[in-house]
Amino acid sequence: MPAVHPALRRAAGFVLDLVLPPRCPSCREIVTSDGSFCVACWARLDFLTAPLCACCGLPFAYAAADGALCGACLADPPAFDRARAAVRYDDASSGLVLALKYADRTQLARPMARLMARAVPAADSSLVVVPVPLHPRRLRQRLFNQAVLLARPLARHWRATLLPDALERRRDTPPTRGLSRAARLRNVAGAIALSPRAAGRLAGRDVLLVDDVMTTGATVDACARQLRRAGARNIDVVTFARVAHDTG
Repeated sequence: MPAVHPALRRAAGFVLDLVLPPRCPSCREIVTSDGSFCVACWARLDFLTAPLCACCGLPFAYAAADGALCGACLADPPAFDRARAAVRYDDASSGLVLALKYADRTQLARPMARLMARAVPAADSSLVVVPVPLHPRRLRQRLFNQAVLLARPLARHWRATLLPDALERRRDTPPTRGLSRAARLRNVAGAIALSPRAAGRLAGRDVLLVDDVMTTGATVDACARQLRRAGARNIDVVTFARVAHDTG
């Protein structure tokens, strides 16, 4: 197929924008470019920036030294090296998360992943991107795993290797809303396993573990433990949103 001249491509894009103008992923207002948020919705997003726990990314209420850890990470260091999230989980971000998961607005994954990429330390094509798994029963109900939808554009961003089935959720854990960290750890114990298809593909590799929301970190910690057993070298976690109560 012959290449399309750039001028023709731009003209086609202009016509398409006239017929189907780009809209804000959140409120659906018309915006200037595809995947961009309108000014009002952008202002409502609470981006998580320093000072943060150097390990789990929990925001500190006050200035902290580089490398400072929160109490939870000091008391019980997680299996991953570092976790970061694009935004705080609140009314603004939860609408996007719920629309992606339950309203079939799968097109939200790309702009959400674009914000997640900003929260990840520098990466390159040697990275392996692994989504948090969904139990087969829930996958049949939902028809997609939102973590995979977010992981795909992230892998493309760095031209990294995507292993969408590196991990398996072998037990369908009940909802964890309102549970303490200890209860969440018990809930997810034994639920995550390494897939045979990932054998030998993670040893000595840097891994980026992807999910939509991080609450206490119990799920990503369980995933990271399996990745460690497979020989992963460095494990970073990135989520779109983080349930975060500022800590001093």
